[in-house]
Amino acid sequence: MATDDRIRFETKAESNARREREFLALTPGERFQWFLRSFDERYDPNAKERPTKNFVIRKQKKG
Repeated sequence: MATDDRIRFETKAESNARREREFLALTPGERFQWFLRSFDERYDPNAKERPTKNFVIRKQKKG
C-alpha cells in the first residue's frame, strides 16, 4: 500500500529540521522567490479567523 506524501507523522522539531534542510537546498534565486511568495500568504488582521493551509475538522453543534 502506497502512502500519501502529503501526510507526515513527525514531531515539531523533526518537521522544522526537514523544512530547514529543504529550504537550504534551494538556490539563492529560489530562496528569493520563496521570500516574495511569502507575502502572498499574509492575512487580514481584522478577519475573524486567520486563514491557514491546514486541514481542519470541526464538529458541528446540533441545535
